[in-house]
Amino acid sequence: MHQFPSILKTEYKSLLKGLFSILCLVLLSSCNVVKRVKDNEHLITNNTIVEDGNTVMNERINNIVIQKTNSGMRKFFGFPLKLHIYNLARPNIDSIIETNVLSDSLKVKRRIALLSKKQFNKQLQSRRNFNAWLKRIGEEPVIYNEDKTENTVTNLRKYYYSKGWFNNEVSYSVEKDSNKLAQVTYKVIKHTPYILDSLNPYISSPKIESLYPKLIANSLLKKGEQYNDENFINERERINTFLRNSGFYHFGQDYIRFDIDTIDTNHKVHTDLKIGNRIIRNEDSVTVLPFKIYKIKEVNIFTDSNYENRFLPITDTTKHRNYNLYSKEKLKYRPKAITDAIFIHKGDTYSDIARTRTQRYLNDLQMFRYPDIEYIENEDDSTLTANIRLEPKKKYDLSFEPEINTSNIQKIGFSFSTGLKIRNVFRGAETLEISGIAAIGASQDPAAGETSFFDINEFGGNIRLTIPRLFSPFKTAKIIPKFMSPSTSMSISATSQQNIGLDKQSLSGVFSYNWFPSKTVTNTLELFNINFIRNLNTSNYFGVYTNSYNSLNSIAEDIGYIADGEELYDDSLSTPYYPADVFIEDVLSNNTSLTSNDDDYSTVQNIEERKERLTEDNLIFSTSFDYKKDKRKNIFDNDFSIFKWRIESAGNFLSAISKLTDVSKNDAGNYEIFDVAFSQYIKTEIDYIKYIDLGRQNVLAFRSYAGIAIPYGNSNSIPFAESFFAGGPNDNRAWSAYNLGPGSSNSTNEFNEANFKLHFSAEQRFNIFGQWHGALFVDAGNIWNVLDNVTDEASTFTNLDSLKDIAVGSGFGLRYDFDFFVVRLDTGFKTYDPSEPTNKRWFRNYNFTNAVFNIGINYPF
Repeated sequence: MHQFPSILKTEYKSLLKGLFSILCLVLLSSCNVVKRVKDNEHLITNNTIVEDGNTVMNERINNIVIQKTNSGMRKFFGFPLKLHIYNLARPNIDSIIETNVLSDSLKVKRRIALLSKKQFNKQLQSRRNFNAWLKRIGEEPVIYNEDKTENTVTNLRKYYYSKGWFNNEVSYSVEKDSNKLAQVTYKVIKHTPYILDSLNPYISSPKIESLYPKLIANSLLKKGEQYNDENFINERERINTFLRNSGFYHFGQDYIRFDIDTIDTNHKVHTDLKIGNRIIRNEDSVTVLPFKIYKIKEVNIFTDSNYENRFLPITDTTKHRNYNLYSKEKLKYRPKAITDAIFIHKGDTYSDIARTRTQRYLNDLQMFRYPDIEYIENEDDSTLTANIRLEPKKKYDLSFEPEINTSNIQKIGFSFSTGLKIRNVFRGAETLEISGIAAIGASQDPAAGETSFFDINEFGGNIRLTIPRLFSPFKTAKIIPKFMSPSTSMSISATSQQNIGLDKQSLSGVFSYNWFPSKTVTNTLELFNINFIRNLNTSNYFGVYTNSYNSLNSIAEDIGYIADGEELYDDSLSTPYYPADVFIEDVLSNNTSLTSNDDDYSTVQNIEERKERLTEDNLIFSTSFDYKKDKRKNIFDNDFSIFKWRIESAGNFLSAISKLTDVSKNDAGNYEIFDVAFSQYIKTEIDYIKYIDLGRQNVLAFRSYAGIAIPYGNSNSIPFAESFFAGGPNDNRAWSAYNLGPGSSNSTNEFNEANFKLHFSAEQRFNIFGQWHGALFVDAGNIWNVLDNVTDEASTFTNLDSLKDIAVGSGFGLRYDFDFFVVRLDTGFKTYDPSEPTNKRWFRNYNFTNAVFNIGINYPF
């Protein structure tokens, strides 16, 4: 996801103007919404449900209405765009063409002579196709239909009945006017609701009846609560799940029935819970038997079952912990690696959950395709044999990915990445992944303005091993049982860059545990994460951060340190921009006319502090924990929430070792490991996303985020890689990436970062027509420095008054949905800019000239 390059801004503005022109055409051409409504018909403009005198705003209830108004009738300031597009189409295009063109033989001859017969026919067909396209992407007017209104009344009665208002009354009224418009009002009177009272069990099978106390303990039907159909549906599912997990292999929901009695009960509901016996239907007879509990007699695992070898005999048989393993070739897995993934045990009572957990664990191994679990009833009529058939995936997967790219540091670049995945590498269902990247590119010399081809290069590699269990000397099964699909991941990676920024070299290693306590929750514990970053070309700092250099150059000119028109850069020196360092040293040593009371002196001091931090080598040894709860059911779900929390602690282990071994400190008073002062900090982040489905492809999405990283002990600042930034396509879209903040400072740095961040977003997403979608959004937030070595008051968060520096951006977006991804164009306007003077912050630069144009793939959150 990227900010728009400046060369594309003009094109994007032209696109917006084009879309605006089309919209104007629609407005001018079809301003009459009843253009296609016949004289004896009425267009529905509004549906209102009034419940006991109050207008219903609940989307779930309003969706019961069968005849909904045209899209946008009550949105976009009452502008139904799809209806207007439909109205542009001619309902009788063929007769129009016949009357205006084909009926005039002379006109036809002239056009054929001018175009040729083939082109003439194509022209007529294109008119028909365009007319059909307008109808297809548009929307027919919704004409009032009394039968559908009556059906809506019936559905409303059913809905309120399902919620316990058995005696509800629903009526409707229609207001029609001379302009062929109609408004429908549904009036609901609920009356007194019915309350649950008694629950009486009638259970036919003795085995089930004996479990009734346990079965009813967690019942969803509570005495004193209002009747609700959903509770009965959910209770039926709960009972079925309970019994299926209690050994009743042949049990199903159809055997559960609720009979309710409300006659002369004074609005009380008496309920009979009836669970019948098992019914076996044969060709010519029906047998009724009590349900009984089944146990697992045998568990057979076929480790290499696939279509190609289906007729081959089994040649390798192994028994491990009461499991029978069969292979048609030599067994390629250690038996324990397979049996650890199986939750179906010999001698256990049958349980649906054991099947589900086994299926999930086998899928998580990523070793097999479509694991199949089949139960066969044995002749003793009370036991089952479980047959588990596994089809192994290929042992080796090789991938290649070439790429051509451009950026602000290279005119053109070529990269090539490759990856090798090896499954079951140590016969324990482990996965080894080896990947590498190589890139070369052409940069532009910031001093000479010339392009040097292939002077940029980057090389890197990564090795990652995933073990499908917790690799630990301690027993962890009681804390993290295997049904949570625990796994261990170990990785090591290295990268090297040349002529990219400060020419970094990095080496990192990670040892982490992952597990899934439930379907919605994911936990990750990085026991340790070691990251070493070395900057090889720190003398090029001002070649990378040219804004800082320009500020220094301007100050040097103003105080006469250099002559007007000259620059601190000396072309005769082999080390670029070095004189800028000399100027900084002269200023801070009071060898210039500047004093510590001057603003320019503070500017130079801030540049030096930033330079020292961004050019220092980093050694980070951290431990972190990530918690994620994702309630999204599938990719089509638009009513869910996601909560993420992360906490990270760095440097404590190295600090303890340094104190115990009496490591000497450097001049700044910090411990060093391998001549590098290691970082010490604590960092935490909270991220919450909420989607609300408003129906008809309208979604209201919210995001709130807070993060803080506090240095202490061996550090007085946060490493650049661990800092926060603001702005960009997925943040505050009215500012470009890294361009917002910190605080109210009017920073001109290329990368603005800090150690505290707040961010909030709200976005209304709606369908325009077809695959085209739109959005209106508001983003708010900023970054600040807090509890570190930054002293600039404008950049620091001192108290709650600093919240006045929260920047606000607003705007609109245009999106096209390709089904498997979404292309996004967002335009953000600076609504409240904290870097402006206090009395000029609102709508100061709220215009297209100062807007930020973003392009992205998929939604920002």
